[in-house]
Amino acid sequence: MIYIDVTSSTPIYAQIVNNIKEGILKGLFEPGEKLPSIRDMAKMMTLNPNTVQKAYKELEREGVIVTIQGKGTFISKEYKPKKDSSKMEELKKTFRKGIIEALYMGFSKEELMAFIQGLAEEMEERA
Repeated sequence: MIYIDVTSSTPIYAQIVNNIKEGILKGLFEPGEKLPSIRDMAKMMTLNPNTVQKAYKELEREGVIVTIQGKGTFISKEYKPKKDSSKMEELKKTFRKGIIEALYMGFSKEELMAFIQGLAEEMEERA
């Protein structure tokens, strides 16, 4: 369901956010589907509940999930991904870092573009 890489430089809460978004794209989470409570998710993943709460708050801020008092937390039925200029800058930095690493590994520009195209197609197939 959700994979956490404790050796990653990406904060754990951000990994949870990314995993849930990826799960939505892959159809693992459906609109309206109930997510585990913060406490249950933390217990399943052996994480501090504050970490899960931070991830859920971020997802709620982005409109990906909704929390209904007394009922639980659900994948939003109205969520529409949108371009966010602050996220675009963060994405640009991430891509730049990945491109530098790929070029350092010996990828040509054409190989790198083909690799990215393949990943994008793979994600579209799963969505």
